[in-house]
Amino acid sequence: MSDPRDPAGDRRRGASPIGPAIGFLRRLRTGLEAGTEMPVALAGAMAGLPREARTVLGRAAGRLGGDYQEDEWGLDEEFAEAVFPLFEAMYDRWWRVEATGVHHVPAHGRALLVANHAGILPWDATMMSVALMRHHPLPRYPRFLVLNWAFELPYVSVLMRKVGGVPASPYNAQRLLEQDELVAVFPEGVKGAGKDWTERYRLRRFGRGGFIELALRTGAPIVPVAVVGSEEIYPKIGEAKMLARLTGAPYFPLTPTFPLLGPLGAVPLPSRWRIEFCEPIETAQLGAERAGDRRLVLELSESVRDTIQRKLYENLVKRGSAFV
Repeated sequence: MSDPRDPAGDRRRGASPIGPAIGFLRRLRTGLEAGTEMPVALAGAMAGLPREARTVLGRAAGRLGGDYQEDEWGLDEEFAEAVFPLFEAMYDRWWRVEATGVHHVPAHGRALLVANHAGILPWDATMMSVALMRHHPLPRYPRFLVLNWAFELPYVSVLMRKVGGVPASPYNAQRLLEQDELVAVFPEGVKGAGKDWTERYRLRRFGRGGFIELALRTGAPIVPVAVVGSEEIYPKIGEAKMLARLTGAPYFPLTPTFPLLGPLGAVPLPSRWRIEFCEPIETAQLGAERAGDRRLVLELSESVRDTIQRKLYENLVKRGSAFV
């Protein structure tokens, strides 16, 4: 595997992976529909992929089929390392991510990453993780909080846990921070992730400021994160309410490619991304008792939201066209 902190990474390697990726998805779907177990279906679907991709997926499939060491939250660092080259390829060649401000993320101890969110799957959290592993002088895996419904999906729940996903709850978030972990939260919630195309990059309200209370209680610094690019990967032009009910999802988006292209419509579009990690906001000096101060909580929540909104607009201008 290439050095995860190499800023050039896969930009030096090969052409677009779209053709082999589509073929892989078709073969994987056929195998799963035939009732094949995930590790076996993955092995069969890898035919036709480049040798490097087969090696990566082979290592990942092998770890899905056995009993391997995980921490209490399900993180399997060897599995995460095995799939990292695939995430690198998406970071470098599919979404062409540019990350700035990575040095603002503390190298040690607890911290709370607070970001905007888009899409029904946590690709934004995954790309934030790649940015930290690639560019931070002391990289570590963030634990990102994911809506509970996703952990009820076959195989998806296993994959997310193995790369750092944790069911979203205040209890889980506080425990992680008390263990001095790096935790990523998305306070817009479902309303933010399910925005229509015409509302992209306009932040929804940050609820009642629960993430601020969490930071104050644990003394964790808050690092606002602005993610540009994730709003274009699944342009939402409507909702499939029947599919939402069948999957238990809070919503299921209709996009220009889904359901028109069938399962291939689930492939995220290759938008250009920018991720900016902003200066941290220290909370330890305020004291845990201030978590009950509603005025302070709401003021800090609005301040974080305003910072992310401003940085979204700035990075939209810097990025320019979403796809070219």
